[in-house]
Amino acid sequence: MMLYGPFLVSLVPGIIGLTLSWLFSKKGFSLWGRMLPGSLLTIAAAILFYHGYVNIRGFEGAAYGILGFFFIIYALPSFIIGAKMKSSAKEK
Repeated sequence: MMLYGPFLVSLVPGIIGLTLSWLFSKKGFSLWGRMLPGSLLTIAAAILFYHGYVNIRGFEGAAYGILGFFFIIYALPSFIIGAKMKSSAKEK
């Protein structure tokens, strides 16, 4: 349950970030706009990890750290989607 809770909580923002990154790349947004969802997920992961490590500590703090880790896992494909789609948008 220690892993399933943070994983399930991270599904909604992670899927939203991936979808927005894909949508922004299909619409032809600038590089900054395409990287924004991944950046927000990374910032949220850093804040959650810091909050769990400094303020809460213990098992609850570890859950915040695990949640931040899952956010980073979703942020990496979001960055890749945003960076790769520019080459296919130029061809059209």
